[in-house]
Amino acid sequence: MKIAVIGGGPGGLYFGALMKQLDTAHEVTVWERNAASDTFGFGVVFSDETLGGIGNADPVIAEYMSRRFARWSDIDIHFRGAMHTVGGQGFAAMSRKELLELLQRRSIELGVDVRFSTIAPPVEELMAEYDLVLAADGLNSAVRAKFPESFLPSLDPRVSKYMWLGTDQVFEAFKFFVKETDAGTMQIHGYPYSDEGSTFIVEMHEDVWRAAGFDETENDVFPPGVSDMKSVAKVKEIFADELAGFDVLTNNSKWINFTTVRNQHWRHENIVLLGDAAHTAHFSIGSGTKLAMEDSLALAACLHEHSSVETALEAYETERRPVVESTQRAAQASLEWFENIGQYKDQDPVQFCFNLLTRSRRITYDNLKLRDTEFANKVDEDFARLNGSDVVAPAMFQPHKIGELELVNRVVVSPMDMYSAVDGVPGDFHLVHLGSKAMGGAGLVMTEMVCVSDIGRITPGCTGLYTDEQGAAWKRITQYVHGNSQAKIGAQIGHSGRKGSTKLMWEGLDEPLDEGNWEVLAPSALPYGEGCHLPAEITRAQMDEVREQFVAAAKRADEAGFDLLEVHAAHGYLLSSFLSPLSNQRTDEYGGSLENRLRYPLEVLDAVRAAWPAHKPLGARISATDWAEGGNTEDDALEIAKAFIAHGIDSIDVSSGQIVRNERPAFGRSYQTPFADKIRNQVAAAAGVTVIAVGAISSYDDVNSILLAGRADLVALGRTHLYNPQWTLQAAAEQDYVGDGATWPMPFKAGRRKPPSARTDAVRPRLSLLQEAEVDEQVHLRWTPAKDAAQDDLMPTV
Repeated sequence: MKIAVIGGGPGGLYFGALMKQLDTAHEVTVWERNAASDTFGFGVVFSDETLGGIGNADPVIAEYMSRRFARWSDIDIHFRGAMHTVGGQGFAAMSRKELLELLQRRSIELGVDVRFSTIAPPVEELMAEYDLVLAADGLNSAVRAKFPESFLPSLDPRVSKYMWLGTDQVFEAFKFFVKETDAGTMQIHGYPYSDEGSTFIVEMHEDVWRAAGFDETENDVFPPGVSDMKSVAKVKEIFADELAGFDVLTNNSKWINFTTVRNQHWRHENIVLLGDAAHTAHFSIGSGTKLAMEDSLALAACLHEHSSVETALEAYETERRPVVESTQRAAQASLEWFENIGQYKDQDPVQFCFNLLTRSRRITYDNLKLRDTEFANKVDEDFARLNGSDVVAPAMFQPHKIGELELVNRVVVSPMDMYSAVDGVPGDFHLVHLGSKAMGGAGLVMTEMVCVSDIGRITPGCTGLYTDEQGAAWKRITQYVHGNSQAKIGAQIGHSGRKGSTKLMWEGLDEPLDEGNWEVLAPSALPYGEGCHLPAEITRAQMDEVREQFVAAAKRADEAGFDLLEVHAAHGYLLSSFLSPLSNQRTDEYGGSLENRLRYPLEVLDAVRAAWPAHKPLGARISATDWAEGGNTEDDALEIAKAFIAHGIDSIDVSSGQIVRNERPAFGRSYQTPFADKIRNQVAAAAGVTVIAVGAISSYDDVNSILLAGRADLVALGRTHLYNPQWTLQAAAEQDYVGDGATWPMPFKAGRRKPPSARTDAVRPRLSLLQEAEVDEQVHLRWTPAKDAAQDDLMPTV
């Protein structure tokens, strides 16, 4: 093959070296606009997984790298005057300059034509002359910009500012310095990369950056290689204690806003994107160099394995994209956590450390316990102390109070519509459904949305609380729950609004009924989506009528024996549709500004609070984002939460979306938890209001991790409980927990030990005379280089 590579960074050079090793007949030419000696940055961090791949692909490079690595396993977190160390992580880093020099030498040695200080020819010429054009030209890729209709790029500049610096202080571990200043919270990401220095990245939200006066040089233009020395001087002053007399090193150091790059496609004809040109991931979870070298390995392998460039590039993208997208999801969670780090400034230090460690959701409590059992135990003990408990137990089995209501644990069965009622009356199905979930160990079981009127139903199969017959049927269910479990039971009441008069879910979600339709109401005469009902704009008289229907339903819920009431103001139903500008385009005092859009939901909330007994908690469910352009955002959700809290709610269930049919949610594991986290730590915790996280949470490990990090007070699981009604009790058994937080019904008690299921569970005989010595794995490994270490060099100078 004849291959053109645009960009002589680690990704482009490594790819060239690999291709020449696969077939010396390949002609590979690399154009690099910078000189060979122009290297920006300080250290590069690699994972063991990536190093294994490099070792398999090119042992020479891997061996050289291994001799240059700084290795350690500890993370030191400096926060509120204390340092906490967490071990068992495993890091390897080296100088970016040394890495680039190595790859330059290796590529040239293998016969790659590397042209430094040379701008590549026009890409159209390269496409015509070469079999393959590799665009490894970085974040600001000119090739990507040339063909936007093919690559369909998305560039997301973030709000935090960071500067890449170094220090001649050799850290012994990965360092997070989190510092509260008069301007706000700032943080340092630091790690060693040699026996001579460490990377020292300073980062802060742009608001903090401006408040600290760093914007003084905002309009200054710094040529390539020139650093912002005024800002560097200020950094040295602010972090003088952390630097401990050591110097700050610069290398093209200036303020940057991180940009997340995504492309719907990575190829155009015989062009393929690689590294930062194709994708970026925030530096807090790894390096772009690591991703680029992984790309190079996969691309070279696919080209070798397939007979045509087209099929090879397709295979490369198919293989590599899921890995990159998984990394980007973790990186997105991490960068957003650091953007909002100020909301955790008052957290307990141990909880803060756990929160930081689990920010990307790649490390969980169980994972941390494998790495550093001592610190994991400290997290458990700290959580018990913070919650006034004398018993150290898994977080999910610690008790919790919502107002005056005491729950034995922190697991909630989320509201789930069952579409199985007749004329709004819950029957035996609902008794078994909710009764089994209560007997399965959850601390709180929530009903589906119970509708406040016949035309407030979503479907003909939805339950209601608008007749005495319905109230009596619900009382039968609450009595069963109270008589056969320790669970509490809550009713969620709501009005379907413009999403009503539709088919049962399995007959056609959100599709209008074929016959028997009823009038649907909404703040504005706007359908939920294409093919949906055109609602009538609700009048003031109808608003009064619906408000009183909520009140009547609340009174019946109390009479039926419910322990908690939740007002449904999410998912595009009537109250939710008042809150969103996508569904509320009224021109009166109930539309326009968020203050106006809140007016009617708050009227209903006030009326319900007055009718619902004061000693019983009242909650609300909200959609924290509409997942659609022009809709509510998580910042709007904060204001909505503040208003609801001011009007007397005791709990807030944080969901998202379902406001418009053309929404684009960012689905993923625990994808809605960051919204709950933000509301809890910025608004609710200070007011003593319980926050419930929900959404794609399915493992007890994730539940414990969310709680221990302080992202929510309770965790609600829906589909998980449909899969396994005894999920909570099973989670207790699997964690060897026995206590008040998970009490087995007496008839079930014999089942609380997992039964052996196969020969693999049997006790094995002893088959060796001498037992193997246990491996003493070093949990806490610090980087302490020998100062007189020989600087041997495996690579010849070219």
